[in-house]
Amino acid sequence: MKKLRLEDKLFLDGFRPDDTSHLIVKDEKVCAGKCECRVCLEICPAKVYRWENEKVVVFHEGCLECGTCRIACPEDNLDWRYPRGGFGINHRYG
Repeated sequence: MKKLRLEDKLFLDGFRPDDTSHLIVKDEKVCAGKCECRVCLEICPAKVYRWENEKVVVFHEGCLECGTCRIACPEDNLDWRYPRGGFGINHRYG
């Protein structure tokens, strides 16, 4: 039996993205200056955080809602919430 990669498993899930992000960077200056590790760029399994034009950009549409980023952020600079009802990820297999 072939082992599925994480990317393959994510393809099985359904997403219903909201127009409004449920992931908010509280202060962009903290990410650009004070935070040296930018752990959110590496720790998110869905890779929703990217470093572009000297700031962290959030692509909330593919969020797995695991909450890892809010726990890992050393500066407590993320306002993380679940998406509004009816929006977000729909896991097909658990």
